[in-house]
Amino acid sequence: MTLSEIVKKAMLAGLGAQEKAKEFVDELVKAGELSKSDAASLVKEWTTKAAESTKDLDNRIRETISSVTDKINIPTRGDIEGIEKKLKSMNTRLKKLEGGKGGEEEGEREA
Repeated sequence: MTLSEIVKKAMLAGLGAQEKAKEFVDELVKAGELSKSDAASLVKEWTTKAAESTKDLDNRIRETISSVTDKINIPTRGDIEGIEKKLKSMNTRLKKLEGGKGGEEEGEREA
C-alpha cells in the first residue's frame, strides 16, 4: 500500500467520522437538546478542525518523508533535473569541441 493510499484512507475515515458527527448533531436538534443555530456552529467548528487536522497530517507526512529521504541520501526530483541539465550542457560543449560531427543525431537518440 502506497503512502498516498494510506493518506486517502485516513481522509475517507475522517469524512465518515464527520458524517457521523453531523448525524449525531441532527439527532440532538430533533430531540430538542440543541438549537439549529448551535448545531450549525458546532458542525462548522468540527469541519474546520477536521480540515486543519488533515492539513497538519499531510504536512507531517511530507516532513517525515523529506527527513527520511535526506537521511538515506535519496536524490530528489530537483536533484535529478539539475543533473540532467548539467549533462545536456556538457553534451553541448563536447559537441562543440568535437566540431559537431555526428554528435547531434547520437545525442538526440540518447535523450
